[in-house]
Amino acid sequence: MAGQQFQYDDSGNTFFYFLTSFVGLIVIPATYYLWPRDQNVEQLRLKSLRRVHGRCLWYRLRLMKSQQSIVPTLKKAALLFGWAVFLLLAYKVSKLDREYQEYNPYEVLNLDPGASLAEIKKQYRILLLKFHPDKGGDEATFLKITKAYAALTNEQSRQNWEIHGNPDGPGATSFGIALPAWIVDQKNSMLVLLVYGLAFMVILPVVVGTWWYRSIRYSGDQILINTTQLFMHFMYKTPNMNMKRLTMVLTAAFEFDPRSNKEATIRPTDNIEVPQLIRELGNINVKKKEPPFCYPYSLKARVLVLSHLARMEVSEELEEDQRFVVRKSPALLQEMINVGCQLTMMANSRGGFHAPRLVTIENCMKLTQMLVQGLQESKSPLLQLPHFEEEHLRYCISKKYKVRTLQDLVSLKDSDRRNMLRFLGEEKYDEVMAVLGSFPHIIMETKLQVLDDEDSNNITVGSIVTVTVTLTRKRMSDMFEKEQEALPCQGEEAAHTEEAQADTSKAKTKVWQNKNKGAKKTAKSKKKKLTKKKATPAPAKTKQANGNVAGNEIEKLTSSTSAPAKEEEDEGSDKGSESEEGEANKDSPSERDEDSDKQSDTEVDEMAGDDEEEWEALQQSIQRRERALLETKSKITHPAYSLYFPEEKQEWWWLYIADRRDQTLVSMPYHVCTLKDTEEVELKFPAPSKTGNYQYSVILRSDSYLGLDQIKPLKLEVHEAKAMLDNHPQWDIPDTEEEDEEQEDSDGIEESDDDDDEDND
Repeated sequence: MAGQQFQYDDSGNTFFYFLTSFVGLIVIPATYYLWPRDQNVEQLRLKSLRRVHGRCLWYRLRLMKSQQSIVPTLKKAALLFGWAVFLLLAYKVSKLDREYQEYNPYEVLNLDPGASLAEIKKQYRILLLKFHPDKGGDEATFLKITKAYAALTNEQSRQNWEIHGNPDGPGATSFGIALPAWIVDQKNSMLVLLVYGLAFMVILPVVVGTWWYRSIRYSGDQILINTTQLFMHFMYKTPNMNMKRLTMVLTAAFEFDPRSNKEATIRPTDNIEVPQLIRELGNINVKKKEPPFCYPYSLKARVLVLSHLARMEVSEELEEDQRFVVRKSPALLQEMINVGCQLTMMANSRGGFHAPRLVTIENCMKLTQMLVQGLQESKSPLLQLPHFEEEHLRYCISKKYKVRTLQDLVSLKDSDRRNMLRFLGEEKYDEVMAVLGSFPHIIMETKLQVLDDEDSNNITVGSIVTVTVTLTRKRMSDMFEKEQEALPCQGEEAAHTEEAQADTSKAKTKVWQNKNKGAKKTAKSKKKKLTKKKATPAPAKTKQANGNVAGNEIEKLTSSTSAPAKEEEDEGSDKGSESEEGEANKDSPSERDEDSDKQSDTEVDEMAGDDEEEWEALQQSIQRRERALLETKSKITHPAYSLYFPEEKQEWWWLYIADRRDQTLVSMPYHVCTLKDTEEVELKFPAPSKTGNYQYSVILRSDSYLGLDQIKPLKLEVHEAKAMLDNHPQWDIPDTEEEDEEQEDSDGIEESDDDDDEDND
């Protein structure tokens, strides 16, 4: 029986195959992921943003970084070196001799495959005369020739060669280990053992341990877990936080502590520069002894944040630290919002403590806007625009223009806007308009329903309400174009309204013309009024729970409004001959039944059509949700315009439902990070436990701009839940059906018995 044989590669050929494969597995994926992208593409992108974002801090820092960075060059050099090693090894492997070849006796005897026995014997004799040891030939070659001749002439040897590839029969299976023999040489045993011990007992545990102990300190959003616990403690302790308290909690994060984060630094010059900034800022609660607000790192971070909001100039060293603090703050505020949502859910489910107030969570959102724009809460949102200073605001808020927000500035006529901003030159005015035109204008549409319910528009106690919000992003420049198009239309509409008013004034009946009417006409008019009152149906609800008019209710309203007109026409026709009235009233009962059947059929068809439409809408929503779960959208939306933020910030939004009367969250804030053109978001919340009308608000807040938030009212009408049916009609099987089924089964058995009897006969 064949055995197995393991041997090291003495020649080193197998080791080169292994080394080439190993280097290729590293170099090829590294090139795909680490090769620097085309710098021209980034330069073209920055060039396209220059007109709008040219004055932004992040834009200037990006240009400086792209000019000074040598990281792409180092990456290219390392990857090219790896490819050079890979190609060199591949060339070395291609030049290696084939050590393992298939044994072929025809090649040994220099014969063509399929040669006859006479040709084999003849060639064997010729080679014997040439390679026989007695004739001075090579003994090894002679043995190969003899073995090949036996393989072709001896039946047993030929069978072994055809089956096992060897005339001698099955041999030992040989496995080559792709390591050079010098590694297992006794002379090098101590060195190899030292290298193995260093690699697997020192370096590998240190690397894995460092990665593990670093990763367990951070959450999934790369926020220190100690920071999350700190936020949870203070939000639980003070559910109602004002902006000053919120800034103190934010700057106490452990990300700003050099002991927890190596990116944070404490400089010797801080003892001189930070007190100067404190004196310029004024009261910032320096004497507060509550830890960690009194720690040096927290005090420094608070001063840097407040100086950023006040747009104060700081030294170069502090400016670098300020950029680090401001860059980290939006992610930390998002973590505070998440913590507030967790505490709110815990308070709603368990109770026992007060959930954070709505003001606290909204202050987190406002502070994010303020940090991105570098503005204090009390400042005008117009200061987000370039070339706008405090002294220029007096031109805007004057009695003539009364411009206090960005929307007011957009709604002005172009001539008034130019006249108001006359303190700007032509170039500066064009730049301001370009920046204002790039700001987002969001169109928000809401739809309220109860999914997976027979009546999706009926909201009952405890049901899960789904509010589908469709967000459409447009640019402010589109609003400029609409206003310019609307100006001539407004003039035409004004002319049409004046003409209509003139016509109505002519058509009005005068007072003295109504006094000479006869008593018969008044009596007829009274009768008409009575018939109209009887004909009009019960007033339908004009609004659903979400504030929208339902389709069937609109049809009822239109039918009710058209009913008086139809009655007047009928009365006009009644003034004809009495014979016509008699003929009209002579309809047979069968004709009336046919009409009623037709009406019922049309109603059934309409109901079936409505059911099909609801089913298709439900299927589309399910498919949309499945697609959203599978696909991952890019979070790169639109770069936000921010004059003082140190890195490129994308436009993101918060969307949530709140009860502003009770200052509570109804649905948790959804962070919309993929709104590029259109986005559809579903907000779900349980309906109140009591029936009645509720007034909520759908709120959309930007995390990048001040003054662009939107609030849309949401009306909710909650009804009592339907009683559960103990015996549903679909489960009620009448006794007659069971008897019929039993009778059919018995008939079938009897028929089969009769057939068997006939066959036997």
